[in-house]
Amino acid sequence: MSRCIIGIDEAGRGPLAGPVVVGAVALPKGSSLSFKGLPKLKDSKQLSKSQREVWFEYIKNNPDIFFSSARIYQKKIDRINIAQASNLAASKALEYLMREIGEPHEILIDGSLYLGDPAHKDLNAKTIIRGDEKRTAIKLASIVAKVTRDRYMDLLHERYPEYGFGSHKGYGTKFHLKMIKKHGICPIHRRTYTIK
Repeated sequence: MSRCIIGIDEAGRGPLAGPVVVGAVALPKGSSLSFKGLPKLKDSKQLSKSQREVWFEYIKNNPDIFFSSARIYQKKIDRINIAQASNLAASKALEYLMREIGEPHEILIDGSLYLGDPAHKDLNAKTIIRGDEKRTAIKLASIVAKVTRDRYMDLLHERYPEYGFGSHKGYGTKFHLKMIKKHGICPIHRRTYTIK
């Protein structure tokens, strides 16, 4: 499947807790996938949770689509900063996908990301500002990243229920900030985000 387009996007750049997750989705070049009966395809942030889940099941069950994801956890985010962590996750997600499909024809990356591994510098990669609003492969990658991260944060909610991670997914809501003030930070908080 070397004649394909890969879209790459991230979720979790801004939260106070948990990993940053990058999704990568490979589509056959020139393919005409049918999205009939599905919610209108948008960037994951513009879809409801149930719409994202419908799209994720479509991606997972479509034999013409390959996908992967990669996470960089809070300790490494604190150590190398969020931009470098996101770029490293982008390279990891791409690497996982290329093991399945070989080297792609084209790589489209949402505007906030770059490939963080020097080994990928010669690949045909193009960064697109607001790519998650413009290109199908990036929109699908944003859904993979968001659903994967949200599901992981739901698991963390079971471990640290007092913080409410299941509802806010680690973002700095009033409730989350109140719980940090009450309980202090826990092991999944990003210390560089929460300790001033």
